[in-house]
Amino acid sequence: MHSTWIGITLFLLCPTVIYGGKVLVFPVDGSHWVNMKIIIEELHSRGHHVSVVRSSDSWYIKETSPSYTSITLDAESGFDEEFLTAFVTQLLEIQRGGKSAWTRFKLEMEMAQKSAEMHVKTSEMLELLFENKDLMQSLRDAKYDLVLTDPVTPIGVVFARYLRLPLVYNVRWTSQGEGHFSIAPSPLSYIPIVGTELPDKMSFLQRVLNVIAFGFGEYQIAQYVLPYYAGIIDKYLGPDTDFLTLFATADIWLMRVDFVFEFPRPTMPNVVYMGGFQCKPAKPLPEHFEEFVQSSGEHGVIIMSLGTLIGELPRDLADEIAAAFAKLPQKVIWRHKGDKPATLGNNTLLVDWMPQNDLLGHPKTKLFVAHGGTNGVQEAIYHGVPILGLPLIFDQHDNLLRIEVRGAGKLIDIFSMNEDIFFQGVQEVLNEPSYRMNMERLSRLHRDLPMKPLDTAIFWIEFVMRHKGAAHLRTESYRMPWYSYHSVDVMLFLAGVVLIILGTFAALIRCLCSLCLRRKGKRN
Repeated sequence: MHSTWIGITLFLLCPTVIYGGKVLVFPVDGSHWVNMKIIIEELHSRGHHVSVVRSSDSWYIKETSPSYTSITLDAESGFDEEFLTAFVTQLLEIQRGGKSAWTRFKLEMEMAQKSAEMHVKTSEMLELLFENKDLMQSLRDAKYDLVLTDPVTPIGVVFARYLRLPLVYNVRWTSQGEGHFSIAPSPLSYIPIVGTELPDKMSFLQRVLNVIAFGFGEYQIAQYVLPYYAGIIDKYLGPDTDFLTLFATADIWLMRVDFVFEFPRPTMPNVVYMGGFQCKPAKPLPEHFEEFVQSSGEHGVIIMSLGTLIGELPRDLADEIAAAFAKLPQKVIWRHKGDKPATLGNNTLLVDWMPQNDLLGHPKTKLFVAHGGTNGVQEAIYHGVPILGLPLIFDQHDNLLRIEVRGAGKLIDIFSMNEDIFFQGVQEVLNEPSYRMNMERLSRLHRDLPMKPLDTAIFWIEFVMRHKGAAHLRTESYRMPWYSYHSVDVMLFLAGVVLIILGTFAALIRCLCSLCLRRKGKRN
């Protein structure tokens, strides 16, 4: 009887612990899904019901899962493996043309055009969804507690507004670029635009470049993003709804970085940093990996991975890397697809897949050769393993620049690299103790938190469910036109008042001078 009363008391005192909410998830495929899946699995383990909206051509997002119920749309996103593989290959070919302003311009225009193709597909999918009356009614009838989305595509953002549900982002990027620029003050004097490869301490010319890059980015948004959604938003959300304003109305922004990695910058009350939330202590390696790692002896192991999108390098580049690895005393585990490099040494193991987190956490791992994706960089920070960076596309240069600035890794331009340059880079990071010391310092900073990043993320998702949103954390800045936000109207008004006062004063002086001259003339 006593235990029964204890159980009833706990039930009454802890309603939020056992509350199971209903979460509607609009994810993005590819490596972004790897992040979203971790949050979904954690939500499921805490008793929440999760529904995941996926397209018929989904690449990573499976239709069946013990962690979620899928809602498969009879439409193609265009964001599938074939599209991305072709896109990445084309970007690599452009960059191999050399480092010049023309190459950079071609690269930016290619990315803009491919982005436009993706937005065309996304807008078509939105139209099909809204016209599917049965689906729309089922979403309304389900009575979800919130929408969780990755705002790289605007589908989840639009549907949260349409269904009048609280909105939470799992975010680093939005349709308009790096997430902070959509919500937080971002002075261009010390906040570099992603893609410029600039540090936060910029010279005058670098600041000029940063402003030009910002202007070019705004042009790309106006030209290649906004036109595809204006009609849909006007039709289904009303003429008073603005596409860019929609993004700023999210209740919570779960940002996939932290300030161990990111440059310090202004932020907002509803931005929650969960950088490295996917990281965890290393588990024992599968037997064949452990045997190979142990065979390295005192020299240790190097691991190399270029992420989910870039499994296969151009043949000549792969041969240069393999030849450099063959000269090392360390053992190498290389996640590689495609033909076996002709110069491959006996010390190098090629694999289609590897337990990256567990290898990074192994005491014999000395170096991580990486492309600079956010997931890999965060895992390297977590485990304190220095990085030799081979950035290829997207934000990878900027991610690795942040590591290099902190002295925890080294960048190599893969498109001008040869065997000797790569070999020297590996030797430098392996043999210069400061690289590992600096990365271990970053690791200590990253881990020194009151809550684990994943627990922080889940807390805020549940917070939004409990309180039906988090409007008290949002500023009203997103409702203001640009000229009010930057106080242009106030400055013009004050300038006008000053001009009127000065003009009035000048007129009075002129009148007084004229009156004095008349009196003097009469006396004469």
